Amino acid sequence: MPVTPDDHALAARLARAAGDLLVDLRSRRTAEGADPGAMKDEGDRSSHDLLMAGLAERIDAGDAVLSEEGKDDPVRLDRSRVWIVDPLDGTREFGEPPRSDWAVHVALTIDGTPVAGAVALPALDVVLCTSPAPAPPPPAPTRPRVVVSRTRPPAAAVHVAGALDAELVEMGSAGAKAMAVLRGEVDVYVHSGGQYEWDSCAPVAVAVAAGMHCSRIDGSPLRYNNADPYLPDLLICRPELAGPTLDALASFSG
Repeated sequence: MPVTPDDHALAARLARAAGDLLVDLRSRRTAEGADPGAMKDEGDRSSHDLLMAGLAERIDAGDAVLSEEGKDDPVRLDRSRVWIVDPLDGTREFGEPPRSDWAVHVALTIDGTPVAGAVALPALDVVLCTSPAPAPPPPAPTRPRVVVSRTRPPAAAVHVAGALDAELVEMGSAGAKAMAVLRGEVDVYVHSGGQYEWDSCAPVAVAVAAGMHCSRIDGSPLRYNNADPYLPDLLICRPELAGPTLDALASFSG
């Protein structure tokens, strides 16, 4: 079954609903003086439960799901349509109010390719989705900006920044970093420290729909719904910076 308008709408609706739940939960638990660790655990669990309930009808129809917070069911490897979700991307940032660099990811893959998806940035009241796709960001500044983790900047990203004479911008979750490219806040997102499929599937779906370049750091295509969901590296950037960035990465010795 090909991707449908309902798939795009469902991804956006679920990302929005999970984000609203998390914003409310964080506000209430913070006011109550809850332990940050307990609040993060509750956020992961509550968002996962909401997403699974929202996908139940699609699962009954034959779709499968891979969620960071769920038990991996190998039946997904035999299904064409697989939803890949991260109920709370950036758990650390979620547990540090008022940080806004955390996200909810909902994506549909067909035969390993992300075809529909949404990324909610709940603390900003923003949802970016594949339909309607985000408008292209404004032209890049003369000096590009490379977004990196605020705690563990990947050496490859630092190398790219040096090669492009770019500014380094620190940010939290993978979804927040990827959407910062679409929002015109940064221009290149390079990750080489290893992630999992749920960390990037929805961001890649939305970024591709918006006309951004998305690939592995060697330029090869990104494929999802693999038996091992570990994904070693990722590049999301403005299309005009793809060539220079990949050239810089090719010279990176690690």
